[in-house]
Amino acid sequence: MLGLLVASLGLALAFFALLDGWYLVRVPCAVLRARLLQPRVRDLLAEQRYAGRVLPSDLDLLLHMNNARYLREADVARAAHLTRCGVLGALRDLSAHTVLAASCARYRRSLRLFEAFEVRTRLLGWDDRAFYLEARFVSLRDGFVCALLRFRQHVLGTSPDRVVQHLCKRRVEPPELPEDLKHWIAYNETSSQLLRAESGLSDKKDE
Repeated sequence: MLGLLVASLGLALAFFALLDGWYLVRVPCAVLRARLLQPRVRDLLAEQRYAGRVLPSDLDLLLHMNNARYLREADVARAAHLTRCGVLGALRDLSAHTVLAASCARYRRSLRLFEAFEVRTRLLGWDDRAFYLEARFVSLRDGFVCALLRFRQHVLGTSPDRVVQHLCKRRVEPPELPEDLKHWIAYNETSSQLLRAESGLSDKKDE
């Protein structure tokens, strides 16, 4: 019995020491909670909220939430968001999947130790290759938007149009994208063209 306990503790320590353990636990838990315990969100463009709190493990040397944690919290919230609105289920039905192709972040005010916040995620729109999402980190102390993140979620194995059509059972025109998002998309395309030219792959598309 003692040997089994020691072996189990050893495996747990190895899991968290050698792998990003909390991340590998939290994302599936967020997906399961969204699928089994939360109501389905029928409006694809509706904002969804995911609660969080700054923990000691989130801090940097300046004692506020470090930059990488924003991306991680947004990952968890985005997984829950795509589950509740049915996008992940539609991708599974279509034998397709999605990967993060680009992201950007704007930090406006620090989140401090034990400060409560919400990640407010919404789908901004889509084109022929990707979904575009936004995540706002809102302090529950005063409602201030502490950070704004944008994501390009690339679809592999099908198209965003087919995913939306599968969900809505009809053809749906994508909404007009915000002007600042269009500039970011143009920047990404220009960057891709430059990198392809540097690599001698000017005819090959990025994911």
